[in-house]
Amino acid sequence: MAIRRALVLGGSGMLNGCALRLVVNGWRVVLPSRHYAPLPADHHTGTGRAIWVEADWSKPHTLATKAAHSLGAPADLLITWLPDDALPPTLRAIEPLLAPGAPVVETHAARDRWPSPLPNHPTHHVVLTPIGYAGRTRRPTQTEITEALLRTTRRALVTAAHS
Repeated sequence: MAIRRALVLGGSGMLNGCALRLVVNGWRVVLPSRHYAPLPADHHTGTGRAIWVEADWSKPHTLATKAAHSLGAPADLLITWLPDDALPPTLRAIEPLLAPGAPVVETHAARDRWPSPLPNHPTHHVVLTPIGYAGRTRRPTQTEITEALLRTTRRALVTAAHS
């Protein structure tokens, strides 16, 4: 079976749970982030592997070079949660690292306008908004965010497989 590769931008923070699930499911996951935050070793149950890459969002081409080296082949999936100002230049820099038609899952806070997606890659959005209940609002929990990302990632992969 071929190794599936994912590039998870911003993966040491709120995307950690999603990255961990990919690793457990056998993915080679490259995690560019500003801070080293290894995934727990006791969750390594198969052929999956997580590789941290130091990221400076102000230097997207350097980031792309480091990520390409760690991926070893084109990425089958891209998941992002980046600052608004870093997203467009980073997407342009890493687009050549993606396999043809590889899906993109972008995480955002609610906003009035969306960044331009990569035209050759189906883009799915996870929009995080406050949750209202009983007259109060709260932010989504880490678990809720992870589950939303995983649902969207599964949908993105199924859609890509059928196109």
